[in-house]
Amino acid sequence: MSDALEVTERVSIPRDELSIRASRSGGAGGQHVNTSSTRIELLWNVAQTRALPDEVREGVLERLRSRTNAEGFIRIVSSEHRSQLRNREAAEERLVKIVRSALAVPRARRKTAPTRASKEARLESKKRRSEIKKRRAREDFD
Repeated sequence: MSDALEVTERVSIPRDELSIRASRSGGAGGQHVNTSSTRIELLWNVAQTRALPDEVREGVLERLRSRTNAEGFIRIVSSEHRSQLRNREAAEERLVKIVRSALAVPRARRKTAPTRASKEARLESKKRRSEIKKRRAREDFD
């Protein structure tokens, strides 16, 4: 294993910043699951990392606000595989995917005005609806 997780060509997370803890997985599995610690919990502190420049870190923290705790840690748990190594790899892959998506800055929305055709279509549908409702009303017979 290399000493860093490559997120993009310019950003990589040093493995010494990752805190990894193994514990027993829950669920079915018989005797094997009761004796082996294959569940992996991976923690990474986004707020304190040296992998991201300051201006990038602020944006990533903002976009990952719902995934981080008060200290700025991202917690990823993996227990889908029977092997501790495969669960560790799965957790690292998930972390890379999350950080990569947070690094992508969304394009700013450009305001556009409605076209003449769309305005006319809207008004036409309102007129049609109005006619339908008028026909429902009772007619006065004098």
